[in-house]
Amino acid sequence: MPTVSPAFSVIIVAYQSGPTLARCLAGLSAQGFRDFEVLLVDNASTDGAPQAAAKADPSIRLIEPGANTGFAAGNNLAARQARGRWLVLLNPDAYPHPDWLARLAAAVERHPDVSSFASLQLVADEPGLMDGAGDVMTSAGIPFRGGYRRKESAKVFEGEVFSACGAAMMLDRDLFLGLGGFDERFFCYCEDVDLGYRLRLAGEPTLLIPDAKVEHVGSATLGVRSDFALFHGTRNRVWTFLKNTPSPMLWWSAPLHFAVTAGLFLLHLRRKDAGPVWKGFKAAFVKADLDPILASRREIQAARKAPTVDILRAMALDPVAFFGRRIVIRQWRGRRSDAA
Repeated sequence: MPTVSPAFSVIIVAYQSGPTLARCLAGLSAQGFRDFEVLLVDNASTDGAPQAAAKADPSIRLIEPGANTGFAAGNNLAARQARGRWLVLLNPDAYPHPDWLARLAAAVERHPDVSSFASLQLVADEPGLMDGAGDVMTSAGIPFRGGYRRKESAKVFEGEVFSACGAAMMLDRDLFLGLGGFDERFFCYCEDVDLGYRLRLAGEPTLLIPDAKVEHVGSATLGVRSDFALFHGTRNRVWTFLKNTPSPMLWWSAPLHFAVTAGLFLLHLRRKDAGPVWKGFKAAFVKADLDPILASRREIQAARKAPTVDILRAMALDPVAFFGRRIVIRQWRGRRSDAA
């Protein structure tokens, strides 16, 4: 008999995630919506948590690439093996509410012309605080999580955000693969913003579904201000800007981008953690790596469908909107007829 494919394929990429993975999987087991499969990628962990989880629940499809391939490549690998129409990406330190998948499924029904959805992320250990209400991109090309560590409020409504945070997002599998998935050169950090920017350039909006909630620890494995996070976050932010900023915007946004980057560097100097930030910035311009990034830029911009005005409309025009972690959600009235 033919096997019926599930509607959703939930992908979890784990690396030394033992302290959080069990709670994440328990959250999936408690879902009222049951039409999903779970693909668990073990990026060469040594804690044995992914193997223990798969042994305890044989329905989990354990994928073992044999090395730490990074968040980007791990998700790409699982996406190619997924059987569902929808990919649901979930961090191992994100704990879904019992109706999370049901709320996302309902959003698909309400918005059949949308292929990318963001969840509302709450701070796992501080009730009432948000971890993120969609990702925001400023006019200077600086991304941040909207509403980070701000109180959950009525200002958060179902609407369009610039992009979805990879900790808890859903998108059409064919679209994801058609865009090449995550850029594996990023390894981790900003790969979700880069993908979201490419979705937007392709004319594909992202909607925030505020009643689809997860509780997120955030950087539970690597640490939010570890040298690793600061290096990759800095390098990949520059690459995201260079790859995706439309040419009509680049001439005026580049000075803004590097001015804001310089300002952020001064903040890191005050915090005494500027070393990995400077290394990440320099690494962004190493010719052997920059040349392929610029080649990708030419391909992305040549295929761009969305007009520049639509890209700007989805951004925070204030170049330093990340101060205060501003929430930027636009009313969604369906696709514009002139979007292509």
